[in-house]
Amino acid sequence: MAADVRQALEVDKRSAVRVTVCSVTPRNIQRRPLTELQQAILDRLWSSGPATAEQIREALLPARRLKDSSVRTLLRRLEARGYVSHLLEGKTFVYEATMAPKRVAAHSVRQIIDRFWSGSFEQFLTGMVDEKVLTPAEIARLARKIGHAKKGKNTDA
Repeated sequence: MAADVRQALEVDKRSAVRVTVCSVTPRNIQRRPLTELQQAILDRLWSSGPATAEQIREALLPARRLKDSSVRTLLRRLEARGYVSHLLEGKTFVYEATMAPKRVAAHSVRQIIDRFWSGSFEQFLTGMVDEKVLTPAEIARLARKIGHAKKGKNTDA
């Protein structure tokens, strides 16, 4: 760390203001789970393709009555987290999803496994079997997919 930055950080350690270099903290780099509303916006973009904030707001009606500014804020936050991007058409932002649903789902499952099973996929799968979430036929199909993946074959069995 440069001497001037180090000095700036040490100026007043008693201050309530906390400074980080480049605003990089674990909270800023970790992906937090999507809220239900953020998920609904992504679902709209995945199902119907690129849309304006107004089109998204209308698609969420009547279940969710949101102000235009609220939708724009949610889209801005999704964009900052890398889930959507926008193009400028005239003076209008047109948003599109930048991550496939499968990737977002995999990330969400990973967060659940980390939170409830300390990152253990084995404990997660054992729990799914114990709670009868997975049927014996599904378990057998998964075993075949794993076997095919090990052999470098297509895993859509």
